[in-house]
Amino acid sequence: MNDAPLVCLVEDDPIMGESLRHRLELEGFRYDWHTCAQDALACIGQKPYAVVVSDIRLPDLGGDELFGRLLESGRPLPPFIFITGFGSVDRAVQLLKMGAADYITKPFDIEQLVEKVRALARPQPAAGSGNGAGLGVSQAMRRIEEILPRLAKRATTLLITGESGVGKERVAVEFNRLARESERCPFIAVNCGAITESLFEAELFGHEKGAFTGATRTKKGFFEQAHCGTLFLDEVGELPLSMQVKLLRAIQERRVTRVGGETSIAVELRLVCATNRDLKKLVEEGRFREDLYYRVNVIQLHIPALRERKEDILSLARVLLDEVSAQHGGTRRVLSGRAEQALLDYPWPGNVRELRHCIERACIVCANDVLEPEDFFEGGSAALSVGNASGNLSSYLQECERGYITRALIDHGWQIQQTAESLRISRKSLWEKMKKLEIRAG
Repeated sequence: MNDAPLVCLVEDDPIMGESLRHRLELEGFRYDWHTCAQDALACIGQKPYAVVVSDIRLPDLGGDELFGRLLESGRPLPPFIFITGFGSVDRAVQLLKMGAADYITKPFDIEQLVEKVRALARPQPAAGSGNGAGLGVSQAMRRIEEILPRLAKRATTLLITGESGVGKERVAVEFNRLARESERCPFIAVNCGAITESLFEAELFGHEKGAFTGATRTKKGFFEQAHCGTLFLDEVGELPLSMQVKLLRAIQERRVTRVGGETSIAVELRLVCATNRDLKKLVEEGRFREDLYYRVNVIQLHIPALRERKEDILSLARVLLDEVSAQHGGTRRVLSGRAEQALLDYPWPGNVRELRHCIERACIVCANDVLEPEDFFEGGSAALSVGNASGNLSSYLQECERGYITRALIDHGWQIQQTAESLRISRKSLWEKMKKLEIRAG
């Protein structure tokens, strides 16, 4: 029993504490149970705790203040799991950004908490030493961040699903970063919806000089360019059936033949496909090949919409603010309290891509270091009042999507091809959305 992991439990509620203590015993853990933060403060760093499970609300110090003092002390810290009520999720998210391992909201499933404790009761890096991948602090994105290193080592094929703009390419880039064995590990991103059928083979597989009119030189296709790296095929569900046959052959054989060439060329790469469509439904409708579906759907990662993981909004907003400031050489901007609440309240139909668009706009139009809600949306407070619109959730989100697409069209001078590429959807999808949402120029 002396070899069992030692857990530090910080919980002032006697009923909750007794229940957790009893379950830890059943699971074979040793434990110390502290009912106040000061007692825990004296022991953490002095005893070989494998995990700390702490409530955020404590009678003397808050769990966040306890964690902050421990960080300031410079002691090597074990992983922290915080227990929080629904109204304190923002505080828990701040703790994650400070280096805490995880949090769980009340009322919680004790099985889930035990699983988290068991998973963390292994040697861990010191608090605050994360890798900085920055995919998000929500549980959904943290699970993806956790599994990516294992997937990257196996050179497997990934299918990333989710709405347009949720960050599928960002996950693919991180997958490639984790997988690369040398500095020269290319990442080639291809928007399948933007490639015309007549140029599909030449773009993906390359062409020889003189293969067709305008082929003045030999050109490597995307498959060859991604050799020893990662090929990211975005919106693979937009491919016509005729293109799917050719793609399937290249994926199966890992060999390509340039247009106008006779010799097949071996390619070694990791394949990541992404789509905002339901590929299984497309297979049932006869619009996507079943054999190709099983080829690309080896491991599937689903990224929830940004409105479904609100705890990521402020975290991503701050990361994007730093990125935009660095790109434009400006001073570092911060969000006001009103701006933070406005970003949390907005449903983000365009997901992370729309968030970046709004942040870039705010940094351009606002001369102040502190950003307010009116800086993020064209029309100022009028744009923010969308949330007050009458009707059901479906009509609300539809109105937000209409505004987002209209802004994109205006930004690109109503050029359909350019707008579709910026939205990462096909021309056909954009036309269908414009028709459905009754969007017209002028």
